[in-house]
Amino acid sequence: MGYDPGRDLRWLLLRPWVLIARLLVVIWQLSSLALVLVVQGNSSNAQVQQRLGRRILTTLTDLGPCFIKVGQALSTRPDLVRRDWLEQLTQLQDNLPAYPHGIALATIEQELGAPADQLFEVFPDYPVAAASLGQVYKAQLADGHWVAVKVQRPNLPTILRRDLVIIRLLAVLSAPLLPLNLGFGLGDIIDEFGSTLFEEIDYRLEANNAERFADLFARQPEVTVPRVERLLSSQRVLTTQWINGTKLQERQALEARNLDPSALIRTGVIAGLQQLLEFGYFHADPHPGNLFALSGKTGPLGHVAYVDFGMMDSISDSDRLTLTGAVVHLINRDFTALAADFVSLGFLNPRADLEPIIPALEEVLGGALGDNVGSFNFKAITDRFSELMYAYPFRVPARFALIIRAVVSQEGLALRLDPSFKIIRVAYPYVARRLLAGDTSEMREKLLEVLFDREGRLQLERLENLLAVVENDSTSPDLLPVAGAGLKLLLGPEGSSLRQRLLLTLVQGDRLHTDDLRALMGLMGRTFSPRKLVSGMLAKLTLQPA
Repeated sequence: MGYDPGRDLRWLLLRPWVLIARLLVVIWQLSSLALVLVVQGNSSNAQVQQRLGRRILTTLTDLGPCFIKVGQALSTRPDLVRRDWLEQLTQLQDNLPAYPHGIALATIEQELGAPADQLFEVFPDYPVAAASLGQVYKAQLADGHWVAVKVQRPNLPTILRRDLVIIRLLAVLSAPLLPLNLGFGLGDIIDEFGSTLFEEIDYRLEANNAERFADLFARQPEVTVPRVERLLSSQRVLTTQWINGTKLQERQALEARNLDPSALIRTGVIAGLQQLLEFGYFHADPHPGNLFALSGKTGPLGHVAYVDFGMMDSISDSDRLTLTGAVVHLINRDFTALAADFVSLGFLNPRADLEPIIPALEEVLGGALGDNVGSFNFKAITDRFSELMYAYPFRVPARFALIIRAVVSQEGLALRLDPSFKIIRVAYPYVARRLLAGDTSEMREKLLEVLFDREGRLQLERLENLLAVVENDSTSPDLLPVAGAGLKLLLGPEGSSLRQRLLLTLVQGDRLHTDDLRALMGLMGRTFSPRKLVSGMLAKLTLQPA
């Protein structure tokens, strides 16, 4: 079941009739599509663009699962793909041609040991959705509960192995001709893609992933994960609780059901940040077909349900903490520390001279952030970084391929629902609140790093930056929880290191630094004045649903 590029290449080379026939089909279809796009892509005629969108959809669908996966990734990027084409590409998520129903029934019987009509009280004659790797049926159990039964397409391992070899060959051969400076080969990207695809087609792994993901969000009512029916699941059949929801695809469809797109986006982004920065385990494919809007709200957060846990990945504790620190360094515009973060994450060589890189980072990120953190746009920054890669020794570590995909997909989904959305408007307050609460040892350590410089001096302007980010968060204006969490940290047993550092700062150099103490008390008084706390609570009440 596993992906091995060397083994798979040898396997296909021993079958030249398969290799040559498929290679000719792929080259012919892609070349024909590229020619049509070059000739007609700049047309201002809406009908021509719709026709091109259908041509792209048809080509990727005809080429099969590997190419459909590429199209699915593009379908989440309204800033990369014309809207005319985007409407067609969204059909790749779960609106593909179904394979014969009889094959699905045979797979169920082979995998689960009994016919579908014996295992389920009701089993339909057609699927409700067909995707790149399988199709889904809405069935009913004997106890009355409705379930989603995902049945894998036939012969998938052979198809994937064949196409991944061909895609890798074409990519490696064409890489020198492409204007890319990724810091590693296209082959590495495809190997990561291939490994993930082969994990996706083992539904036993997906069941494990779903249950692990559900445990992480068990105490958060705004995130729902469908329950796995283990007795009705196997390697090629997966049965889970049926989710009654609305796809996070079109704003009009959500509003027609009295659902708040902004609240749903906020939940999706915060859940994504939790996965990356708290849990270290994340859903790498949050496209609109895998996220559903549910009724109800928890404060400013809408309710969403995740489905399809085939593409998951983990991030190391070291990388997770460094990413959190990088966001903090962005808040504080500390580009020297940010350059060090890039070294730690592997985006810069440890031997690289950071002196010329720091001003370049400030130009790219500082200019993008400006005075308003909400102006940050992930896509715009990645575009600028691609320019930096030519002049500076940046590279993208292979282990970040799925992380970048997840973040880009999440932002793309949000942009579909709200073209003015900026992901950092949610990310900054989230990280700032976590730091100020100091609810874990790692967050307390990171807070100390932010508040004190290397000589142990209090950096009051950094604390002021963090508080300003929280205070200006229009989605959650109530400062009382921040004040309570900070007071609990300062006075509680977990705050001993913070109290010690503050004391050392105030008596540094054998004298009492009352100026720092007065400035700190003044900042606290201004930020947490009774008037601000009351107005924050009132604003929060107005945000609550009627």
